[in-house]
Amino acid sequence: MRRSIIVTDLTRFSNPAIVCLAGVDRRDGRCIRPVPYLTPATCRELRLAPGVVLAGSFVPALDAQGPHQEDYWYMDLRAAGTCTPSDFRTALRRGLFPSVGQGFEVQLPHRQKHVPLGHPVRRSIITISVAPARIAVVANPDKPEQIKVHFVDGAGRNFTSMSLTDLTFHSQATARRAANHLTALNARIQSQQEVLLRVGLSRDYTAPDGRRGYWLQVNGVYAFPDFPTGIRLDRPENAHRQECK
Repeated sequence: MRRSIIVTDLTRFSNPAIVCLAGVDRRDGRCIRPVPYLTPATCRELRLAPGVVLAGSFVPALDAQGPHQEDYWYMDLRAAGTCTPSDFRTALRRGLFPSVGQGFEVQLPHRQKHVPLGHPVRRSIITISVAPARIAVVANPDKPEQIKVHFVDGAGRNFTSMSLTDLTFHSQATARRAANHLTALNARIQSQQEVLLRVGLSRDYTAPDGRRGYWLQVNGVYAFPDFPTGIRLDRPENAHRQECK
């Protein structure tokens, strides 16, 4: 079926040869994740970035597993322009839930960051609204090359040191990893009226300590009104032109 989706998630992997993309159908609001994953070369060719409209033929993947029911096989992808900030915000809010627990239909114990394997979950990507004062981007003190996110969701649940897989935002935050630059980045985020986070679940993964399940990650960080499609401390008005690198 031919669809047009607004790109909302560009997710990085430890394997730099692939990029996970997800978007929201402009017509019916469903979330679609094209599989197999795209390559950075395809991202560059299509100039993909949050807010880009991606057209193509999408069919529900017959092998979709666990919560990843957004998987769709695709053909004939092409970029079809860029949506307005208002349309982008509307697309994000089509998947809005009051909290992480309600979005993934699970009550997680304190500090637990994964949904156990076998727990019935109908989706793997949600949007939550976070009070701007209740989110912070930080460097991992044990591995300074890593950027993490702290936030408090609508249920008052405190999520600390969450993995940041947002490709665009991570590259910007990593370039400004020094404490004073992250302080400036957080100040700018916290000065906004609204922050919307895309929160996703990983594929089935077993941690080194044996814990197995679908791990929470921050797929997208968007703040309104100043920079709805990515953070640019230097030229925020050019955020919509960022590409996969």
